[in-house]
Amino acid sequence: MAAFCRGRHRLKSISCIYTSVRNVTAQCVAGKFDYDVVVIGGGSGGLAFSKEAAQLGKKVAVLDYVEPSAKGTKWGLGGTCVNVGCIPKKLMHQAALLGTAIKDAQKYGWAIPGPASHDWATMATAVQNHVKSLNWGHRVQLQDKKVKYLNMKGSLADEHTVKGVTARGKEMTLTARNIVIATGGRPKYPTHVPGAEEHGITSDDIFWLKESPGKTLVVGASYVGLECAGFLTGIGLDTTIMVRSIALRGFDQQMSGLVTDYMEAYGTKFAWKCAPTKVERLPSGGLQVTWINSSTKQEERDTFDSVLWAVGRAPESKQLNLDRVGVQLHAETGKIVVAPDEATSVPSIYAIGDISLGRPELTPTAIQAGRLLARRLATDSKELMNYDNVPTAVFTPLEYACVGLSEEEAENRHGKDSIEVFHAFYKPLEFTVAERDASQCYIKAVCLRGGDQRILGLHFTGPNAGEVIQGFALGFQCGATYTHLLNTVGIHPTCAEELTKLHITKRSGLDAMVTGC
Repeated sequence: MAAFCRGRHRLKSISCIYTSVRNVTAQCVAGKFDYDVVVIGGGSGGLAFSKEAAQLGKKVAVLDYVEPSAKGTKWGLGGTCVNVGCIPKKLMHQAALLGTAIKDAQKYGWAIPGPASHDWATMATAVQNHVKSLNWGHRVQLQDKKVKYLNMKGSLADEHTVKGVTARGKEMTLTARNIVIATGGRPKYPTHVPGAEEHGITSDDIFWLKESPGKTLVVGASYVGLECAGFLTGIGLDTTIMVRSIALRGFDQQMSGLVTDYMEAYGTKFAWKCAPTKVERLPSGGLQVTWINSSTKQEERDTFDSVLWAVGRAPESKQLNLDRVGVQLHAETGKIVVAPDEATSVPSIYAIGDISLGRPELTPTAIQAGRLLARRLATDSKELMNYDNVPTAVFTPLEYACVGLSEEEAENRHGKDSIEVFHAFYKPLEFTVAERDASQCYIKAVCLRGGDQRILGLHFTGPNAGEVIQGFALGFQCGATYTHLLNTVGIHPTCAEELTKLHITKRSGLDAMVTGC
């Protein structure tokens, strides 16, 4: 009898669930939705879309929930950029630049009493407080624009229904005419390396450490790895980068070499052609890392206080129930396959930002794509996001920024004989009195060789590289040519003006060193 009662109770529960889903589906068929749009993900793209859509009169809800990292690190609204990416990275990069500036200051007549030292806790607390102020600011902006914010983990129940779950397990169902997925990605651990996850950290953790990471091994030479290693070296920590193959894959490799050459001269160590095989905790508390050097075929090891993995990112798509509603995923990457208008394989569902296949993993592109999508869904706009010629910067000790094609990509597309590369080595005026080495300060413009010599790519290493290239990126939207560049009057004395004076080609073999002022 008891068994029968339990079975009857289960049948009743199943019946209730079926009735609930059936009612929600019936509502959707009738065209009655709780919201015009529900957004899953409160990062740069999701927030930009939400605010724009609400401003255009749409009823919008945003679900955002941060799963703690493997080390238990948590943060607030705003996504990777605000919490564990661009913002804290740039601030810690600035801390490192200030250390260099203190050394330069003495050459400029400043009396510095004793050697300068850096305090991690002071920096980290200040950076974290700023990030928390941004978290709060995002919540206020959503409230001001009448966007419903829900601190819940979202997943798909059907093509018009999102299920939200709180940290305590409380569930909520929301229906919407459209759903936008903007969940981004998270750093990966190399699961084949014993001890990697147990003893290592990622970029999800480094900015929220309360104590200095000490002697650090950064595994991976992506821009994330180089940037983190750069500011760690800059604040005085013993830092090594382990590189399996090449640095800055996907970027111009000549420029990549200049960046890493400068970093080595700056004090960052590099373990080239090496791959870790295990990480072990020693009785002393240190981490012993063992690796294979593919050049010598020898096994090597060293001890570190911290191991930071920078070996790529994985999309946050596994827990969204995408397969349940037929959203197509790329088999290898797990990213969502999208059309030029950000539409997925399901007509009512869209995806923007890092979760989407073939999109740059950059905050500004996610923001712009989100705003344009909101306008298309809320108005008669047909404007699509232009993913070509997106500028970007790498905030290493010597900054690198670029827009357009790398020299390698230009050669692949147009042929080596069809492109002309104008280049120059220059010395920033600021480096002269400070007697700093400027061997890696370099500029090149990759142009078509024939016709009006349209510029295909601009590359710059030097101080404030991002600020320099941001301005020139506008020209790419207007079809800038080499003649346009030469006809631009430079601002003197600046590093940026050197771009307007480029006249020596690689093909000529002439010395590209800038002389005079």
